[in-house]
Amino acid sequence: MSEILKLTASDGHKFDAYLAQPAGKPRAGVIVIQEIFGVNSHIRGVTDSYAKEGYLAIAPALFDRIRPNIELGYEAEDVTAGLELKGQVAPEQAVLDLQAAVTAVNAAGKVGVVGYCWGGLMTWLAATRVTGIAAASSYYGGGTVNYIDETPHCPVMFHFGDQDHAIPMEQVETIQQRQPDSALHVYPAGHGFNCDQRGSYEEVSARIARDRTLDFFAKNLV
Repeated sequence: MSEILKLTASDGHKFDAYLAQPAGKPRAGVIVIQEIFGVNSHIRGVTDSYAKEGYLAIAPALFDRIRPNIELGYEAEDVTAGLELKGQVAPEQAVLDLQAAVTAVNAAGKVGVVGYCWGGLMTWLAATRVTGIAAASSYYGGGTVNYIDETPHCPVMFHFGDQDHAIPMEQVETIQQRQPDSALHVYPAGHGFNCDQRGSYEEVSARIARDRTLDFFAKNLV
């Protein structure tokens, strides 16, 4: 079962969040952080998939700070629009929204976070700046290297593609060097390899990364 919640950040900003509930008692909570394309059908599908694994899963609409109900596709013009929108939301603002999302699901137990693209960066910042995160799985977060000297407060797992046009392997190597205690996996794939609505979707890499994330959450969200 799914529904749209209205959450309120600590600065008074009100925003939507897509909540998917598991069939039985939740095993824990999971925050799913959007790409630059909003809480679109793909992100809702990912959120539903974590609910099917037994998690109380929530996807906060981080672009609501610009305007509500933003859902983009994956064509060139969508990428341009998404990048523009991302530039209008400061990381510090998104962190406030993520903190509110933790509050929305923490009755289920420990809370993990998984994010993709811009959400991959925000997953890292959730691990370093948001209270109440017990595990963080970051997929191809562009710009993560710029914040990599921050200290995570929970176990972190990174996923990158070795053909990612936006994240050179030199940056991936820097992340590994600066955060040696974090698990880091590299796949034979490009940017966005988890999204089956994108041309860069790589099914095998996506399945392996998801299995690793599920195992990671099973270990750290008990």
